[in-house]
Amino acid sequence: MTPDEQFSRLIRIAMAGFALMFLYFLFADLNLPLTTESMATRAITKVAPRISGNVEKVNVGNNQVVAKGDILFEIDPAPFQLAVDEAQLALEQARQNNDELDASIKAAQAEVRASQSISTQKNREAKRMDNLFANHGVSRQEKDQADSSAISSRASLLSVQAQLEKLKVTRGLGGEANLQVRQAQNHLQQAQLNLAYTKVRAEKDGLITNLHLEKGIFRSAGSPALALVSQDVDIIADFREKNIMDTVSGDKAYITFDGKPGEVFKATVQSLDGGVSAGQFDANGELATPQSSTRWVRDAQRMRVHFTLDKMVNFSLPAGARASAQLIPDNSILAGLAYLQIKFISALHYIY
Repeated sequence: MTPDEQFSRLIRIAMAGFALMFLYFLFADLNLPLTTESMATRAITKVAPRISGNVEKVNVGNNQVVAKGDILFEIDPAPFQLAVDEAQLALEQARQNNDELDASIKAAQAEVRASQSISTQKNREAKRMDNLFANHGVSRQEKDQADSSAISSRASLLSVQAQLEKLKVTRGLGGEANLQVRQAQNHLQQAQLNLAYTKVRAEKDGLITNLHLEKGIFRSAGSPALALVSQDVDIIADFREKNIMDTVSGDKAYITFDGKPGEVFKATVQSLDGGVSAGQFDANGELATPQSSTRWVRDAQRMRVHFTLDKMVNFSLPAGARASAQLIPDNSILAGLAYLQIKFISALHYIY
């Protein structure tokens, strides 16, 4: 075979290999969906104090694992303890005011009874004087004086009765149900709650990361002070939308991680996102902005799929760890090809 024939043969073999590879890519793209746009994520909780104050103590270190309820750091409790003491004094004052009102009510009730007795007596005298006057037993002046005394005693009774009602309204309900006492109790509970908030606790298990909190720093209420990384891992992967049209929750997949090249892990589709940011529009009152492109073939839209590992891995998976995801077809032969495909992609990470 001449050199020209050998070269021509190599060209034909290369072209045939290229054609076979091209056909395999078309076949694999439709039947063996795979993406390298995948990563491990963890929920990040921004921990912020609910009250403002100076940091008095930091109880955790960077990259420390904490459990739910652990105290992460503490705010200076002195001003909040003073608020509690003041609220307690206000509650005692409210109770003392109620005791004084109770005593005033008893005194007013006694005065009402005395006024009722006097009014009854004056009314009897006025009736008696009216009878005597009718029989010419007394003068009109004496009769008028008796009637005036009766009217005055009734007015005095109405006055003390009104004063008694006013005291009862001011006192309100009896015991701890009194309005002033309840308000003071609420203020005390709020002050005690703010004092409890000086100890900032972990709301869930996690890992403290990127810690830059030091004693003496002033933190405002609601201002994030540190980040708490969840222990639960969520694997996300972005597939071209045509590759996941028939994918549903529960489908099986293979996952590989760049940090563990050559190793393949089984996973399950947890959920598919309902959309991406490109499909979200705000009703802002402005006209639409149509997208334009000079490309004949536009970029494929990618949709996000969430996976859960069937077994926990025995190595650390930090948030943002890169991965590759391979959906497993139902056909056993295609499933075998899918495994070989993801295994090959994972093995390449030994090189790059």
